[in-house]
Amino acid sequence: MSTLDVRPGHRSAREVLAHSRTLLDPALRAAVEGLPDSMRRIAGYHFGWWDEHGRAADPAEVKAGKAVRPALVLLAAEAVGGDVDTALPAAVAVELVHNFTLLHDDVMDGDRTRRHRPTAWAVFGVGPAILAGDALLTLAYDVIAAAGDPLAAHGARELSAGVLAVQDGQAADLSFERRQDVGVDECLAMALGKTGALLGCSTALGALYGGGTPDQVDDLRAFGEHMGVCFQLADDLLGIWGDPAATGKPAHSDIDNRKKSLPVVAALAAGCAAAAELDGIYRDPTQLTAEQLAHTAELIDRAGGRHWARTKADTLLSQALDHLDAASPRPRPSAELAALACLAARRDH
Repeated sequence: MSTLDVRPGHRSAREVLAHSRTLLDPALRAAVEGLPDSMRRIAGYHFGWWDEHGRAADPAEVKAGKAVRPALVLLAAEAVGGDVDTALPAAVAVELVHNFTLLHDDVMDGDRTRRHRPTAWAVFGVGPAILAGDALLTLAYDVIAAAGDPLAAHGARELSAGVLAVQDGQAADLSFERRQDVGVDECLAMALGKTGALLGCSTALGALYGGGTPDQVDDLRAFGEHMGVCFQLADDLLGIWGDPAATGKPAHSDIDNRKKSLPVVAALAAGCAAAAELDGIYRDPTQLTAEQLAHTAELIDRAGGRHWARTKADTLLSQALDHLDAASPRPRPSAELAALACLAARRDH
């Protein structure tokens, strides 16, 4: 299925994301308004709602995230016969958790740009940005509890499991920076935790709040997890070959940071001349020129890293869609979940 396919009665992936954001944003803003002033100011800046002085941002200049995870929550609830209103607090919670991870990731990775503007830590400092991220994580659980749903305790446990898996994946990712011998399988396991876990948590929460059976919750969680690794593969490809105008990050940013992303690890394991030259570059901490960065990207391609990542993403996408079918979902939300998975897997195409 193409990400642009629109069947009668089914919305495209981009239409789904746009509609989900219209549902999410008022509830998300209301939740953030409850934060202490110091945290609210940084969070609002991070979300793109206002500038560093607290002045409202020009709507035309706001580069908000796609809010894929909340959309997955809402669609998964509909897929098992539930409604979006019941699942909305869970959708807000996963978006808060996602942005908690982004605030912390930017600090850990030293990234100074996100969504075409300076990152929160670059503007407000490391400590305040970390605290703002902590506040968003705390707020996520408060949103779940405040909804008063009988499933709140179960939902909180599901969210906790997802957060812990994300943190374990991030810890693995950080450990890779200190190692030269990172294998493809452990890199895939890292991606499953760092990215797949929260997408799987999103679809599981949606199925849970939609009244799905335990088997449906499990199948939709597996769908989200596989989709999440596809998403990470596409993100890794964009981190090497993405257009800065679209990604909001400098060209070849992952190479510049010597990030052992999935295409790089696959290329390093190729055992060819290009892989050997790439290994030498990754062992040398010397900052690379623009020409050297472009040459390194070419080495990754010649060693098969780009082809491997795209092929792996297609395989995982097929497996994700199998899990989606196993959940016996309603037709419209099923088609829309499949469209989101295709969009996630093929963003670099």
